[in-house]
Amino acid sequence: MGITKQYLRFQPGPIFGMVGSLKSNIVYLDIQGSHAKFCAVGACEDVIVWDLKTHEKYLTLQGEKHEVTIISRCPDNRHLAVGYNDGMVRVFSLINRECICTFSGHKSAVTALNYDHQGLQLVSGSKDTNVIVWDIVNEAGLYRLKGHKGQVTQALFLKEKNVLVTSSKDTFIKFWDLDTQHCFKTLVNHRTEIYDFQVIKNGTRLITGSADSELRVWEIKYADKQVEDDEPPIEKKSKLEDEDKDDDLNILTCVKLGSVIRQSRTHVVSMVTDKEEKVLLCHGNDKKVEMFSLPNEEDLKKRLSKKRKKARLKKSEEGNKVDEDDVTLAAEDYVKNITQVFLPAKVRSVDIYLDEGQVKMLALLTNNSIETSTLDVQEKGCQRKNICSHGLPGHRTDVRTLCFSSDNTAIVTVSAESAKLWNRSSVKCIRTMSCDYSLCSVFAPGDRHLILGTKAGKLQIFDIASGELLEDIEAHDSTIYSIALSPDKRGILTGSSDKTVKFWNFELVNQEGSSSKRLTLQHSRTLKMEEEVMCVKYSPDNRLFAVSLLDNTVKVFFVDTLKFFLSLYGHKLPVLSLDISTDGTLLISGSADRNIKIWGLDFGDCHKSIFAHDDSIMCVQFVPNTHLFFSGAKDKKLKQWDADSFQHILTLEGHHAEIWAMAVSYRGNFVATASHDKSLRLWERTQEPLILEEEREMEREKEFDEQVGQSGEPVVAGEATTEVGLAGKKSIETVKAAEKLMEALELYKEETAKLEEHQLECNRTGKKLPVPALHPMLIAFNCDSPNQYMIDNIKKIKSSELEESLLVLPFPYVSDLLQVLDKFLTLGWETELVCRCLLFLLRVHQGQITSNQILLPVVDRLRSVTSNRVNKLRDQIGFNMAGLQFLKCRLEDRDQIQFFADATTTRRKKKKKADKVVLAIKT
Repeated sequence: MGITKQYLRFQPGPIFGMVGSLKSNIVYLDIQGSHAKFCAVGACEDVIVWDLKTHEKYLTLQGEKHEVTIISRCPDNRHLAVGYNDGMVRVFSLINRECICTFSGHKSAVTALNYDHQGLQLVSGSKDTNVIVWDIVNEAGLYRLKGHKGQVTQALFLKEKNVLVTSSKDTFIKFWDLDTQHCFKTLVNHRTEIYDFQVIKNGTRLITGSADSELRVWEIKYADKQVEDDEPPIEKKSKLEDEDKDDDLNILTCVKLGSVIRQSRTHVVSMVTDKEEKVLLCHGNDKKVEMFSLPNEEDLKKRLSKKRKKARLKKSEEGNKVDEDDVTLAAEDYVKNITQVFLPAKVRSVDIYLDEGQVKMLALLTNNSIETSTLDVQEKGCQRKNICSHGLPGHRTDVRTLCFSSDNTAIVTVSAESAKLWNRSSVKCIRTMSCDYSLCSVFAPGDRHLILGTKAGKLQIFDIASGELLEDIEAHDSTIYSIALSPDKRGILTGSSDKTVKFWNFELVNQEGSSSKRLTLQHSRTLKMEEEVMCVKYSPDNRLFAVSLLDNTVKVFFVDTLKFFLSLYGHKLPVLSLDISTDGTLLISGSADRNIKIWGLDFGDCHKSIFAHDDSIMCVQFVPNTHLFFSGAKDKKLKQWDADSFQHILTLEGHHAEIWAMAVSYRGNFVATASHDKSLRLWERTQEPLILEEEREMEREKEFDEQVGQSGEPVVAGEATTEVGLAGKKSIETVKAAEKLMEALELYKEETAKLEEHQLECNRTGKKLPVPALHPMLIAFNCDSPNQYMIDNIKKIKSSELEESLLVLPFPYVSDLLQVLDKFLTLGWETELVCRCLLFLLRVHQGQITSNQILLPVVDRLRSVTSNRVNKLRDQIGFNMAGLQFLKCRLEDRDQIQFFADATTTRRKKKKKADKVVLAIKT
């Protein structure tokens, strides 16, 4: 066997430069009793918890590949639910910083995510128009609600009833009865997309925000809730609403109170209230955040009495009588506009915390920064105070160029407003320098100075140690697109859109008023071109330099005489980046036509043209001293290639937007990339060998997994309803789990038959024969019997994937599994898990099971055994609960301490109720 060429694998390194993603929201966290000190925000595929006082990362919750789209905090302040762009939902523990459970049910990005008031259930809505309710305790999906025709934008549980409220871009708000899993009411009054809503005042009021400038206010009344006599009257209902009331199933009614006009003319992005529901924040797709106050019932009664008094005075002057029922509160009385706050950039998300009348506002801005401020609601004018911007770890705009220092210890990234110096090992920002909008950069020899080429045509020289701008040189008349350092380290080469290529030499000049010298650039030569220059590059031997032009060609010239040498043509769109190998034999060009061409510099022949990416190629660069090179493009992918064999080596996926810039370290062991998603990523070379055949096989498996995940929803026999379905979805994990279950059933049958045959042989001979040897699989999993092996395989299936795995089982295996479950119930093993499997199989395969004569005795026996086992389990749980309650009461009586605040609140309510009853009897 011949020796094959080995490649070394690159692995993803740290992500830096990110404060918060544009697709994620931001929430306050109450960790260890600290109020409004921490916040959680999505940063690409991770969730970062920032300490708002020290401006440092408190912890990072690691994701996998897909971007975070929404975050929801749990009422117990110990867990965090995170929705991702691929439809996954993960629940993290803030204590041990690990993922507790994973839910897979949506086909596209999760856009709505909320806990119920006890933190036991989770609801998620997605772009696939479905709403799924998840059971946190059981780690499984309960049901999928299908009724919306557009992206689900919000989903909230009602506290008073077991009802779920959802909104969508299909302009509808739906009320779902979770006991029967059906939609019993739909609000159709909106004419545009609904982006958010809030349910306040113990579920009695609804505020909706849509694409217009109105906030609509609704009154929710429950059918079994008695209306108090002194409650403020609402506006009269229309005939349409009266007809709608007749169609309701006596759960609740929803009446529109009116609309509040917002100051912003953009659509509502999000709304948020504090825990006490006193203040509402609302913002659109601009820099403005509007604040509203939400009066309580006492304030509303006072306002109504004032209105009636004013009406009586007015009518008495006119000599008319006033019907007090005609005087009602308007929507502006329920939602009162306090002030509007202007922020330095567009707002992506806000959160609020109310502390002793002070409103603490947290805002995630679209310029990769977080801003905190406080407002005094009781103060007139309500101006912002204690404004603090948290954005030092990242750039405000996209990074368009970056470069490594010669010793690979530092990285410089440059955007439209600043240049930042990063330590490569710790990825911490060391220095920030204000600069103009720059598109190219290079370290001067010695790594003490940085040279930038700006969009205005200037060359800016910075002293890295002090961060000062040493000189601002008017180099070109238009944008400088490229800078190349000469191989002899004596000067640089610049290319600009003013159709010129200029040569510059390094010079040391005396500083004014000082004996020390500083670095400057001296212009030496100019080469005029026919088209705008997009990129320039020296050959390593300092003999040639290459220039890419806007006419889709690459021209090669001699350095000493500036004479024309070669013209490389073949691209259909301009070449945006090029590079020359260390030995000077190959030139690679990456173009906007999505092709990479490999050229020989001896004769200008094209060795190979590769269709490399699905979008414009922004950067290409050789690994030093090799013919391997990297390419980055607008299709979000970074790829490695071999210029000798023309093979694709590997694809590095991690960015979630276009890749603008790339740099390969001088030793070739690090690659840094910058993207439109505001993230900077470092890729590190490992010592793990990479085999191309295995890499291609992994890519094919990934494509197959994506096809499995995009398959249609499972069809359950006998179910004709289209409003509710199974929560999970078919994935490669569920298919693998079903295959393992079928293998376990085959092995179980084989081993059980062997044991039965051994028992018959013992009975026939009347002798005690040696027990047959266990199967190697049973020995490997440390199981002493086939029953133990079978129950272990069922327990290994994830709770959220159990139903989907059972659904794909063929019916012959279902028959065998039912008999196995019968044995487990008889033995009393895992009663809860076994009953869950049994009931699901009976529901799905009811017709075939009842028509099978072999299974009828099994089902008849299961009917009584299941009931007995469940009753025993219920009695055991009840006994344990009673014992815990008894211990709790004994401890409280002994220490005179209430363990739970809810218990105190409940006792106070009971006492008040008892006092009312006594008072009523006395009167």
